[in-house]
Amino acid sequence: MKGKPIGGVRRAQLITTYGVGSLIAVGSESFMVAGLNRWPELGPYDQIIHERRLEKELGVQCFRLPPASDSDKYGDIPVIRFPEVQSCPDCNRLAKARFFGATRSPAKCKECDRELVPSRFVVCCAAGHIDDFPYFRWLHKGAEGTGGDGREHELKLKATGRSASLGDIEISCTCGVRPVTMEGALSKGALKGISSCTGRRPWLGDVPNEECEELPRAMQRGASGVWFSDVRSALSIPPWSEGVQKLVERHWTSLRRAPDLRDRLEEIGLANHRQYSVEEIIQAVERRRQDEAGLSDGSEPALKLEEYGALTRTTEEKPGKQDFVCVPWEDEKVATEHGIDQIMRVKRLREVRVLQGFTRLGVPSPDNPSRRAPLYAPDHRPDWLPAIEVIGEGVFLRLDSARLAAWETRQAVRDRVAPIDDAYRKRFARFGLTPDREITPRLVMIHTLAHSIINEWSLDSGYPAASLRERLYVSDEISGFLIYTATSDSAGSLGGIVAQAESGNLSTSIRTAIERISWCSADPLCVESDATGTDNLNRAACHSCVLLPETSCEEFNTLLDRALLTGAPNQPDIGFFRDDLQMTGSPS
Repeated sequence: MKGKPIGGVRRAQLITTYGVGSLIAVGSESFMVAGLNRWPELGPYDQIIHERRLEKELGVQCFRLPPASDSDKYGDIPVIRFPEVQSCPDCNRLAKARFFGATRSPAKCKECDRELVPSRFVVCCAAGHIDDFPYFRWLHKGAEGTGGDGREHELKLKATGRSASLGDIEISCTCGVRPVTMEGALSKGALKGISSCTGRRPWLGDVPNEECEELPRAMQRGASGVWFSDVRSALSIPPWSEGVQKLVERHWTSLRRAPDLRDRLEEIGLANHRQYSVEEIIQAVERRRQDEAGLSDGSEPALKLEEYGALTRTTEEKPGKQDFVCVPWEDEKVATEHGIDQIMRVKRLREVRVLQGFTRLGVPSPDNPSRRAPLYAPDHRPDWLPAIEVIGEGVFLRLDSARLAAWETRQAVRDRVAPIDDAYRKRFARFGLTPDREITPRLVMIHTLAHSIINEWSLDSGYPAASLRERLYVSDEISGFLIYTATSDSAGSLGGIVAQAESGNLSTSIRTAIERISWCSADPLCVESDATGTDNLNRAACHSCVLLPETSCEEFNTLLDRALLTGAPNQPDIGFFRDDLQMTGSPS
């Protein structure tokens, strides 16, 4: 989009941190990223990303890497000024920017020639709507209008400076009403009887406001709850990760409906390709055609189940570019000591992460799409979504199903996880929904184990914890997890993770990871906690032991309990690795 740029962010941040509908602080100003219907049209020089399984899942033709111009004269991603309400630090007037005569960036008060300060507060609702804080209603106890009583109403905001508390922020009006402070404005039911949700979606432009019965909640505009990215991701696995499929992808428009593939391959110069034979290319085209027609599988399995199958099979490296190389590694010591019956070195992998929407006030849930705010106006649905791709490497570990089944049937273990499952159900019940899954001991234990190993490997692999990610494959039938690099550049394939398996010290590193979380500097409070974390979805888990940077955790640092690995003081037998710790002489 033409216009002088006001700032810059990394492309990856436009998927995870500063996506559509989020707020960005640029200098002393605040802006909101506009919807996809206002982004520049998809051009011939845009970088297109393909991931066949995700394209089918999300109903688009392709994915688009957020545009990045080489010119300093033009911006790429459009933004709007938000919050609209601003205040002048000199005259203390509180109004929308246009009432100050501000027409460009930086916004200034024409009378005082001072840069305006964006409102610290906004109001959001769980349906994704957002608007300016209703200062007039807050001051006038829910009254509507700004002049219906015949009096002039000019709001002023003044901070006493005595402290940073809300009680030192005072709102007043020239009508003579008694001034009030912002004390209590951020509490959950503070706006009840004061203001209802306006149903506003400013990132979409001039679309009509929606009817909304949600109670809005005031928040500081920089609070994390104002915007949560809803990212869908998938690994590129065979056959779509193979080089021949990438070749077909580049020429798909020409090959898609060609009646005679051999003639068409001759016409476009692929009949004598140096890496792939004509038969291989034809087979790849037919596979793609069947997939588009929905004939490849009678019932499309979940993306993760497909990935689990690929991660448990050997995929050797072949000539030509491929995005998935997965080979086994034998380590009897790991199987004997830790109950891990399969180790796979994923020497090369590609992950595509797509922004499919966002939520406010609460983290996204796959079973609650109605809470997902849209990225585009209803009548401007694009055939693409913004995405990034990650190239890296990792290690896949699968736990012994027999040992796991024997452990998770213990009544004490099931009782330990019951409060987490109950809290998870209550989270859904608040929205009148049915939980999308049962929270089982298997899920919580494997998830906590993945966190402990990431923390340990971040010390040994050369990657910081924020550059490592987990990918969980857990159900009644499967029990594994992948730890892999998460950087969007070449640093993701330095080999430090695969080396954890190949070094011969894998058993030692796993044992050390478990020993490290067997105690916590916050104990005994941490290990004896009945409920911690967001919505009480953790038990023994805190920042001193197992929590990770949220970019590393696919469950937003919930569903964790280290007592399921090592045992608790009053329940030593609930630890899956309890016997291993005693055998190696580790501290209890």
